[in-house]
Amino acid sequence: QVQLVESGGGSVQAGGSLSVSCAFVGQNYWSYCMAWFRQAPGKEREGVATISAVGTALYADSVKGRFTISQDNIKVALQMNSLKPEDTALYYCAAKSSGACLPLNPGSFGYWGQGTQVAVSS
Repeated sequence: QVQLVESGGGSVQAGGSLSVSCAFVGQNYWSYCMAWFRQAPGKEREGVATISAVGTALYADSVKGRFTISQDNIKVALQMNSLKPEDTALYYCAAKSSGACLPLNPGSFGYWGQGTQVAVSS
């Protein structure tokens, strides 16, 4: 059984920075592909970033150069810089036990955190 416990997020003005973190509770962390997704009101859940067990990080075009995903032991963090109002969403940590990290499709990730809010005002 895997649990993902998120923390962080909050509110910030455009141009500011926030971070979210996800603690992996379970076994065999290094066999999982980890990712961050987000869902804005009225929109579909979309992939933001993913990191493989060997540390390969990939990003959605919309956040490339502004967001950084990292992992340390059994925690995965997402550092978000130069935030824009369109980054406002509920951010979810997700884990996938097998297969490639891409495509970053919500349906292929079997474990999810509870979500943490990120709000960016203009």
